[in-house]
Amino acid sequence: MAFRRSTLGAGAIAVLAVLFVALTVLSSTLLRGLRLDLTENRLYTIAAGTQKIVAGLKEPLNFYLFLSSDAIANLPALRTYGTRVQEFLEELASRSGGKLRLTMVDPQPFSEAEDRAAEFGIRAVPIGAEGNSLYFGLAATNSTDGRGVIDFFDPGKEAFLEYDVAKLVQQLSSPRKPVVAWLSSLPMTGGFDPSSGQSTDPWLVLGQAEQSFDIRPFEPGATEIAADVDVLVLVHPKALAPATQYAIDQYALRGGRILLFVDPVAEADQSGAEPGNPLAQMGADRASDPGPLLAAWGVGFDRTMAIGDLERGLTVSMRQGEAPTRHIGILGLDGASMASGDVITATLSSLNFASSGFLTPLKGASSKFEPLVSTSTEAGPIPAASFQMLMDPATLRDGFRPTGTRYALAARVTGNVRTAFPGGPPAGATAGTGPALAASAKPLNLIVVADTDMLSDFLWVRQQNLFGQRVAQAWANNGDLVWNALDNLAGSNDLISIRGRATFTRPFDRVEALRRSAEDRFRSKEEELEQQLQATEQKLTALQTGRSESAEVLLSLEQEGELERFQQEKLRIRKDLRDVRRQLDQDIRALGNELKFTNIVVVPLIFAGVALLVSYWRRRRQAAIAMLQRDKDAPPPAAGQATP
Repeated sequence: MAFRRSTLGAGAIAVLAVLFVALTVLSSTLLRGLRLDLTENRLYTIAAGTQKIVAGLKEPLNFYLFLSSDAIANLPALRTYGTRVQEFLEELASRSGGKLRLTMVDPQPFSEAEDRAAEFGIRAVPIGAEGNSLYFGLAATNSTDGRGVIDFFDPGKEAFLEYDVAKLVQQLSSPRKPVVAWLSSLPMTGGFDPSSGQSTDPWLVLGQAEQSFDIRPFEPGATEIAADVDVLVLVHPKALAPATQYAIDQYALRGGRILLFVDPVAEADQSGAEPGNPLAQMGADRASDPGPLLAAWGVGFDRTMAIGDLERGLTVSMRQGEAPTRHIGILGLDGASMASGDVITATLSSLNFASSGFLTPLKGASSKFEPLVSTSTEAGPIPAASFQMLMDPATLRDGFRPTGTRYALAARVTGNVRTAFPGGPPAGATAGTGPALAASAKPLNLIVVADTDMLSDFLWVRQQNLFGQRVAQAWANNGDLVWNALDNLAGSNDLISIRGRATFTRPFDRVEALRRSAEDRFRSKEEELEQQLQATEQKLTALQTGRSESAEVLLSLEQEGELERFQQEKLRIRKDLRDVRRQLDQDIRALGNELKFTNIVVVPLIFAGVALLVSYWRRRRQAAIAMLQRDKDAPPPAAGQATP
């Protein structure tokens, strides 16, 4: 019997081993590529738009990730981010069905790999006192001669890692220049300025856009937008014919991508300019008039109101020789004014707007309104007429009252909308490229900016003469905003749908809170020390001023007493500062000890306790089963014998 049990036990173990191997092989075959993302912000989950872009590849792409392993060995943050980038690219490659091939390249100094990195345009970042170079970028090629590069993976842009890579994939899979139809009522192409009597150069923002896009003029009287137009740009639409407005309306309903600039006071508007009569232009109507289009898209824009901001207003000089004054209508906006979760504005740090309007979402609109650039809470509306013939910017503050509301200066609008012409096409309208639409066939993608002056060179770029050539040097990100918007809108709907992700780096919030608390206490002690220094110096100055020959010895003793007291007070405060720093370290060390104790002692004790309870429950259960079995196997009582 013992031999039989031993044989059965060995056979069971052998069967279990075979089953384990079989299940392992089966799972590796059937569950290949199956992953479960349990991170809080779904860091390893590929966005649906990225999956569609990768799945739609018609030709193979080669990715070369250049990463200097030796250079990042002593840089923990970059080493961690390098692992994050590599894992993301490997995930994309695994989902591409073999169309995306990833190669890891470690460019060692003076190697062929380093030369190849330089050939692709990967940026070499010097690190360390020895001047070693760090390469951390991505180069990509397609089956023809197409190339693309991310010259350096900046950890500060980690939130847009997926967007940047997906954009690179799309550019290589569709190498043609996007077509941009451009309508402007402002002299952006240069020409003759009747007010100054001189010729003007083309605006830099348009010239730079022509290098990356196929810019086609869209005339104000046009009644049709070509089917191959990827993006429609409207700058200061004004006095557009109803048939032109209808063509724009139908383009939007077909899922068009539109970049729109409107303004209640367009400083560059020369429609009222008359040679020798500057007052005619100053009094002319310089407000944009998009007609019924914006309202149909769910956006409110009051062409009679501008915006002022006490906090963001810049100090400017209106005329030569006059003292600078704060102009609450010319706004200097920093990163806090921009949406950090949108790829268009996330990396910008400075924007300048002048006599800008503001945008609002209309109630009951079916579209989604997302602010991209906003004022501070110290802002409020100002009648646009206040900017006409403005001589002193200080007058804008007369009667100005901030509302405590942040006003949207630029916004992204998406979703399904209805036609701005519910009564049918106006006179002169043409059928265009398809049947007349009353509602969106595809969702609208619109970016609207409530200022046109921000496109002017004087608000964001200065021209310098370098060796006889004019060189433009940007001092604000106005141009970057426009080019980012064009890049984003020119991509597919899948690319537009990809938004910023959470970062991979997770800070120790509790430790940072302890550090901030201690720093606050430290700063208060520093302020106390500075105040006592100033008070003591004032007393010493007063003593020296009132000193006389008869009281020279007495006053000198007072000075010595003051100096002694100050020295003692300074020593006391320095001791307090050391105690604060020591307390900071103690708080952090105490937190670390608590975590160690929890991980080393508490958690194992909990598991041991659970294991003991489970073991005790199993023994009780087995004992109960054994008792029931004994009762079942016991012989029945004899006749006449009482049953216990």
